[in-house]
Amino acid sequence: MGKSTRNEYHPDTVSAPGETLEEVLADREMNQVELATRTGRPVKTINEIIKGKVAITPETALQFERALGVPASFWNNLEKNYREHLARREESTKLAGYGSWLKEIPVAAMARLGWIEKRSDRIEQVRECLNFYGVASPDQWREVHAGLQAAFRRSTSFESRPGAVSAWLRQGEIEAAKIRCDTYSQEKFRLALREARSLTVLPPEEFVPRLTELCAAAGVAVVFVKRTPKTPISGATRWLSPRKALIQLSLRYKSNDHLWFTFFHEAGHILLHGKKLVFVEANGSEGAEEDEANRFAADLLIFPAEYRRISGREYYSAAEVEAFAEEIGVAPGIVVGRLQHDGHLPMTHLNGLKLRFRWEYGDR
Repeated sequence: MGKSTRNEYHPDTVSAPGETLEEVLADREMNQVELATRTGRPVKTINEIIKGKVAITPETALQFERALGVPASFWNNLEKNYREHLARREESTKLAGYGSWLKEIPVAAMARLGWIEKRSDRIEQVRECLNFYGVASPDQWREVHAGLQAAFRRSTSFESRPGAVSAWLRQGEIEAAKIRCDTYSQEKFRLALREARSLTVLPPEEFVPRLTELCAAAGVAVVFVKRTPKTPISGATRWLSPRKALIQLSLRYKSNDHLWFTFFHEAGHILLHGKKLVFVEANGSEGAEEDEANRFAADLLIFPAEYRRISGREYYSAAEVEAFAEEIGVAPGIVVGRLQHDGHLPMTHLNGLKLRFRWEYGDR
C-alpha cells in the first residue's frame, strides 16, 4: 500500500503583521500615537508591533478591532501565519544541515516500497523522512535508534544496517496502528495460536485476513512488511503498549515452512518473554530466549508425540509426508521443513511439498 500524498502550499514570503498595520493606519489617516491612545497601549508597543519586534496578542487584536474596525480574527490569523512562516523558514535552515542523514537510511528503497514520497528537493526529502519516522530531527531519530539498539543486541543485522532495520520496523508500527486490537489476553492468544495452526493449509488470501483477525482479538497486531534490500530480517516482536503487542513478518524466505515457523517463533516471544524486550530475527540471532522461542514454535506446529511417529526414518515418500501432515492438520511443507532442519531429510528432498509465496505487487 502506498503512502498518501499530502499537497500543502507554503508561500515563500508572508507579510509581517506590522506592515499591514502600518497600511491600515495610513488608510485611516491615523498615526501611532492616536492608535496607542485609542487602544490604551503604549506608543512603544505599537511601534514595536509595526517593526515586527512584538507579536499581536489576542487581547491586542480585540483592541485593534475596536479602534480600526478590522476584525480581531484578521489580526490573529495574520500573526499566526507570520509566526508559522518564520518557524518554517528557521526549520528549513536547520533541515538543510541534515542532508547527510539521508545517507544513513534507505531512502530510495523506502520510496520504491511506497513508504515515503521521493522528493527532488533535498530539504523536502529530509522533511518527508522525518515525517515517516515521526521525529522532529535526526537527533531525535538517533535517540530512538540508540534506545532500540540496546534492545536489538540479539541481532547482528541491526548493528550492520541500523537505518534499514529502523525503516522496516517503523513501517511495521505504521501498519499496526491501522489494526484495532482488543486488550492483550494471554489466554485468548494461546487459543488463537491453536486455531492459527490449522490455517497453515490455506492460501495467503485466506490465512492472512483470518490470522490478523484472530490475533487482533487477543491483543496482538500481525503485519506483513516487505523488507528493504540487503536487510536479512525474517520477523520481529515487540510491545507497542502494555495492552498491544506486534508481530512483524517479512516473508524473507518465501516458503510456507519458514513463514509459519517465524510466526510461531515470534508468538513464543510474546508468551514467554517480557514486555520490555524487543526481538529481531535475522542472521546471527541467538540466545536463551531465541532457543525457547524455537522450541515453542517447533512443538506447537508439530506436537512432540506426533513428531516422534514420523522422525528418524531412513526414507520418506511424498505421499507418506502428505498423509501425515493431513492427519495432524498442518501443511506438508511444514513437516518437510522440520525434518530437513533436524537432519532427518536432506535439504534437497521433497521441496516440492513446500509452497512458495510472493508479494501481491511482485518481488522487486
